[in-house]
Amino acid sequence: MNSSNRPLALVTGASSGIGAELARELARHGHDLVLTARRDVAMEALATELRGLGAAATVIAADLSKPGAAASLIRDIAARGFDIDVLVNNAGLGALGRFDRMDFGRISEMLQVNIVALTELTRLLLPGMVARRRGRIMLVSSVAGFQPGPRMAVYFASKAYVSSFGEALAYELRGTGISVTVLCPGATETEFFKIAGADHSIMARRLRHMMRAADVARIGYRALAAGRRIVIAGLTNRILALGGRFAPHRIVLPITDKLMMSGD
Repeated sequence: MNSSNRPLALVTGASSGIGAELARELARHGHDLVLTARRDVAMEALATELRGLGAAATVIAADLSKPGAAASLIRDIAARGFDIDVLVNNAGLGALGRFDRMDFGRISEMLQVNIVALTELTRLLLPGMVARRRGRIMLVSSVAGFQPGPRMAVYFASKAYVSSFGEALAYELRGTGISVTVLCPGATETEFFKIAGADHSIMARRLRHMMRAADVARIGYRALAAGRRIVIAGLTNRILALGGRFAPHRIVLPITDKLMMSGD
């Protein structure tokens, strides 16, 4: 049992960027937090900040790129007697490069974090939410999920999975008391481009400052609280998503390819 009457939220990828900002939004709106990511030092600093906002905050370091990490995380949470009311599947990895030249280990890590761990965490926590007839789930996807992405083929495809999975799950869970929200940011001021090896791409140089992570989190939290099925963060990103959805791929593919080229 949770020790307070505040709902308890689990946020993955909580050490920085959108994940950290979503944790701050949840704390401001009356939630306690379980924070997980690989970097526990950054999360401990965030946990201290969240406690200053009146939230209880627990840090559990986990590397979701490793098989079995999601199940181990849930066992750790259960051992502490926590019931998760809100799941924010935010952790994600990207990598830039032509598919046949990419490191296979990096490809496996992307699939593990973006698809496998996200799906496992949702599956492991959802039955408890359904039994209690309350809960909210957020899956952080991307506008990248609306189109194919040369030079980041696996990342774009993984986000297409997240969006499709989330929308279908939201429909399945009608009438259960559980809502599922898919948050689709665009280029955002985070460490994503640097970690993905795309820091010098044209997209990183020209579009990275399109939105602040705090603004994306604010939009995402409002959608989560309202139980919206899908939300695209920002007007420009909504336009880009429309283009990705409806523009012919013979147009979309070369534009995306160009954006992912080096801007040096």
